Amino acid sequence: MSEIQEVAAPRRRINFGFDKYSGIYVWALLVLVFALWIPDLFLQTSTVKQVLTFQAISAIVALGLILPVAAGAFDLTIAGTLTVSVCFTAWALTNGYGIVVAAGGSILIGIIIGLANSLVVVKLKVNSFIGTLGMSSILIAIAYMITDSSQIVLSTSGYAPFFEFARTELFGLPLSVYYAALIALVFWWILEYTPGGRYLYAVGGNPVASRLAGVRVGRVTMIAFIASGASSAFAGIVYLATIGTATPDSGSGYLLPAFSAVFLGATQIRPGRVNVLGTLVAIFLLATGVTGLQLAGAPSYVTQLFNGAALIVAVALAARTARRQA
Repeated sequence: MSEIQEVAAPRRRINFGFDKYSGIYVWALLVLVFALWIPDLFLQTSTVKQVLTFQAISAIVALGLILPVAAGAFDLTIAGTLTVSVCFTAWALTNGYGIVVAAGGSILIGIIIGLANSLVVVKLKVNSFIGTLGMSSILIAIAYMITDSSQIVLSTSGYAPFFEFARTELFGLPLSVYYAALIALVFWWILEYTPGGRYLYAVGGNPVASRLAGVRVGRVTMIAFIASGASSAFAGIVYLATIGTATPDSGSGYLLPAFSAVFLGATQIRPGRVNVLGTLVAIFLLATGVTGLQLAGAPSYVTQLFNGAALIVAVALAARTARRQA
C-alpha cells in the first residue's frame, strides 16, 4: 500500500524591499516624524531648498569618494582637497587672476592630489588609509600657507560673476544642485554601464584575481583617486561660490558625512556594493535627520553625533551584508 505524501507548499513572504530600500523607509519615517513634531518649521519650501542647496556640496564630495572605495581604497584627503581648492580659488580671485584661472587651477590641484595619492598607494605600497591620512595633514598645512592662517572674504559686489556660478537659480533651485545631479548621473552611468565601472568593482572585490584576469589594478586605482580629487576640488569651487568665505578649515565638516553616506549607501539599492543611488538616499536621509533636529532646537553638536553614529551603523550593516552574501 503506497502512502501519498503531501508536501506543503512554502509560504510566500511579503517582501517590501527592506533589504534594498530600508533607507527610503527610514527617510520617509523621519519626514513624517518632523512634519508632525515641528510642522511650522519643517514643512516649508525654504527648508527643502536649504537642504538641497547645502547637501549639493556634500553630494559632490561623496560621489567622488565612491570611486576609490569601489576600488577597495580609502581617500581621506577629500576634505583637505576641498579646503585647498576653496583657499586657492579665493586667493587667485583676490589677486586678480580671473575666474577661469582660479577655477581651472583648483581642478588641476585636485588632479595632482589624486596623482599623489595614487603614487603613495600604488607605487609606494602604503596602505590607503595611512597614506591618505598623511596627505590630508599636508593639505591642511598647504591651506594655512595659502591663506596665511586667516580667512579670505569675497565681496558680493566685487565678485558677482563668480557667485552666479553656484547661486543662480533655475526652477527655484540654485545651480549647485544641478551640478551635483549631473555628476551623479555621470558616475552612475560609468559604474553601471561601462567597462571602467566593472573594473572598479572587480579591483575592489578581488585585486589579485583582477590582476590575473588582465585588469591593470594600479591604473584603475590611480584613475579612481584622480576622479575623487577632481570632484572634491570642484566641490570646493561650488562651496566658495555659495559661502563666499575661505578658511583653512573650510572642508573639515565634509569628511565624516561623505564616508557615512557612501557606506550607508552600500546597504541600499544594491546591498554590498557602493553605488550612486544608495549614496544619494543616504545623503538626504542624514541631512533630513540633522536638519529636523536642528529646527527642533537640538544643540549644535548634534550634527557630529548623528553623522558619527550613522557611520558606525553603516559600516556594521555593510559588514553584515557582506557576510550574508558570502
